[in-house]
Amino acid sequence: MDQIGLLFFAGMLLVMWLFFIRPQAKQAKLGAEFQKNLQKGDKVVTSGGVHGKVVKADESSASILLEIDANVKVKIDRSAISMDLTKAAYGDKKTESAEVKA
Repeated sequence: MDQIGLLFFAGMLLVMWLFFIRPQAKQAKLGAEFQKNLQKGDKVVTSGGVHGKVVKADESSASILLEIDANVKVKIDRSAISMDLTKAAYGDKKTESAEVKA
């Protein structure tokens, strides 16, 4: 293999890392941090689409207690929580406008 071919191959690997691997790893890190910092009272959406409010979230436990309706509570794994309810319902627009007002 000549030097140009080797340089082209290295460039392709660099582009793949910059556009695919790095952003995905960053997103996974943010998701894990969000799940770790869940607190009582947070309104969330599970990966299955269930909306609810966190009733009990121990940092030492891998599961949380989620209230999905009046007197209806389910115990789910932290990894099943996908996002904050405000981001799911309104995107980033509502959170950005709340930050501007504050």
